[in-house]
Amino acid sequence: MRSILMAGLGAVGVLAAGFSATAAPASAEALVPQAVPPAADLAGAAMADARRPEADRARDDLRQTRAMLEFTGLRPGMAVADIRPEEGFFSRLFSAMVGEQGRAYAFVPNQTAARENAFGDALAADYPNVVRLTGKLEEMAFDRPLDVVFMGEEYHDFVIPRFGVDVAAMNAAVFAALKPGGLYVILDHQAADGAGISVAGTLHRIEAAELRRQVEAAGFIFDGETSAVRVPADDHSLSVFDASIRGRTDRFVYRFRRPG
Repeated sequence: MRSILMAGLGAVGVLAAGFSATAAPASAEALVPQAVPPAADLAGAAMADARRPEADRARDDLRQTRAMLEFTGLRPGMAVADIRPEEGFFSRLFSAMVGEQGRAYAFVPNQTAARENAFGDALAADYPNVVRLTGKLEEMAFDRPLDVVFMGEEYHDFVIPRFGVDVAAMNAAVFAALKPGGLYVILDHQAADGAGISVAGTLHRIEAAELRRQVEAAGFIFDGETSAVRVPADDHSLSVFDASIRGRTDRFVYRFRRPG
């Protein structure tokens, strides 16, 4: 499968429309904008959300969840799309980070809808700000411009010929869905240098350099990476489903920015 941080300001206090001569003046505190919590605080609160399944919590160390969330730059009020969220590990966290005024889209590709629509519907039932959408990856569209698009350990599947995805068109659709300055964050399993996409269908890996080339061809600007889930001991020769390495593969996380 599945830095530059955006910041925002919270609500400010407002003065009453009318007041009497004896009314108390508005406090200075009410007029000062309330700062958004630091990324680490938002990530920690999302991870501690009581709605998260215990099975998700058990995977936090291997997935380096806190570092991953901080790297996305998500803030309250933002809109984020999780592409092929499957059971919803990241969608749950994104929902908590963007909060009641934000929106988290669980986008299920047509190719996996028969199995995975039910996962998206369950997410939407538990999290009021989650919306499940299903459609073609090449034509994905949303009812508001997005701040972040996230793809977790899925991009390598989309380049496999039998999956039938026009990857260039998919990346163009992501570009169109994002606000200027919006982020495209991709997590995937690293293949050996020079492998390109040749082992995507067998080892379920993709070479990071090839993925970067494809995404930049859509007009994105490379915006950084995190080494949080790199595993130097992985020699990239085994399938990610091999029992000796499953859950502990060498993974790269790239962030791209739509210019503007």
